[in-house]
Amino acid sequence: MLSKVISIGVLVAGSILTMSTAQADPQRGGYGGGRDRIECSSNDYRYTRCDVDWRSAELVRRTSQAQCVEGRTWGVDRRGLWVDRGCGGVFVERGGRGDGHHGGGWQPGPDWDRDIRLTCQSDDYRYRFCQVDVGGAGNVRIERQLSQTACIEGRTWGSNRAGVWVSGGCAAVFHIGRRWR
Repeated sequence: MLSKVISIGVLVAGSILTMSTAQADPQRGGYGGGRDRIECSSNDYRYTRCDVDWRSAELVRRTSQAQCVEGRTWGVDRRGLWVDRGCGGVFVERGGRGDGHHGGGWQPGPDWDRDIRLTCQSDDYRYRFCQVDVGGAGNVRIERQLSQTACIEGRTWGSNRAGVWVSGGCAAVFHIGRRWR
């Protein structure tokens, strides 16, 4: 009887340890050519945020049965890496930092760094990606919400260097501060 109690205790302790949603791995190597990696999982199909200061990420290994689709079930925003709807995986920072080689040395013209406005809306509560080059140091914020449905960053809208995505009925006018670096 004592061995059953000990086994149950070890099982419960092991379950608690595996419930952690974000595990940063400060070791280099393995995934992503020597870049830092993080494991981030949406347990019980819940929205989860993992603390990283990356501008962009790459999924190197899926650890869940659920699909992992960038912009739908995982992404990166100003507050870090997020996963949702059961997606779980090992992620690395896309592109790394400070390499000094942006686009093979290409630089945009002098009028490129400017603010623009873009309307993006989720029709019939479907995912939609509105393409606009935000730039490596650009930022996106809602200027005016147009929908009755709440627009919540990381949940019903988000952005990356390539543009803005919306879902769940979110519709808004977005202010985009395009910045190359």
